[in-house]
Amino acid sequence: MNKVYLSDSGPKVSEAVYGFWRWTNNGDQTINQMEKIVNLCLELGVNTFDHADIYGNCSIEEYFGKLIKNKGVKREDIVLFSKCGVRKSNKGYTYSDNSEKYILESVDNSLKRLGTDYLDIFLLNQLDMISNPEETAQTLRELVNIGKIKHIGVSNFSVFQHQLLESYLRKPIVTNHIELNLVNTSAIEDGRLDFIKQRFSKPLAWAPLAGGKILDGTDFKSAILKEKLAEVGQKYDANIEQTAVAWLIQLGTLPIIGSLSEQRIRNAVSATEIKLNHEDWYEIYNVALMK
Repeated sequence: MNKVYLSDSGPKVSEAVYGFWRWTNNGDQTINQMEKIVNLCLELGVNTFDHADIYGNCSIEEYFGKLIKNKGVKREDIVLFSKCGVRKSNKGYTYSDNSEKYILESVDNSLKRLGTDYLDIFLLNQLDMISNPEETAQTLRELVNIGKIKHIGVSNFSVFQHQLLESYLRKPIVTNHIELNLVNTSAIEDGRLDFIKQRFSKPLAWAPLAGGKILDGTDFKSAILKEKLAEVGQKYDANIEQTAVAWLIQLGTLPIIGSLSEQRIRNAVSATEIKLNHEDWYEIYNVALMK
């Protein structure tokens, strides 16, 4: 798999990224499954992995760190993302926190769990409306200066939120981790995609298959999308999943694969080799725009 620059200031990443946001902690079962999935990713050339402090109730980073250490994988051969900003309360709801104390603690904990001295990208996950953005930016700058993080990213930020945080930073934000798929194209219509590109960055697209909706075809829109993807895919000897991911990649995005299915991972990776012509790409988009 080809490696590409995420932005004009780096880093270089695989064209598809594996993300652990769907993973839960089931003990040995999770460890065994992770070994199988990570082995497959590395075999296919996917060397970029997306984590967050809260994934699997704070356990997934630790499992991953131990696995990489046991496999003897060189740190410089993989690219690690992690993020913080979303917290779970004792009452069961989630809330945002961009405070200095929380960010510093989260980064230190992620580094410890992953068994590394630095994160290639640290992403701030959602803007906290009551934290001071200047203080947040200063905290991120300090983490870059001392080498704990190499690059700064954001996740689920609007254009204005992106601009707000970046206005306090001396180092560019290298990406925005956004939901983008054929069921949810709002990032195209509301300008987020164009803004990220304007910053000479590639967006990270999570839920490239809308959490499986496109494959299931259980509602009207996903059903007609599934039918159209099957029709167009025949021209490229591609299945529905490959065609949907190829459509996303041609937007200049890097898909974040979150599936636990080996075949679906292979499908997503092979989609990087498919290039739809203009007519076919827009034919699919027109179906996606249907209400």
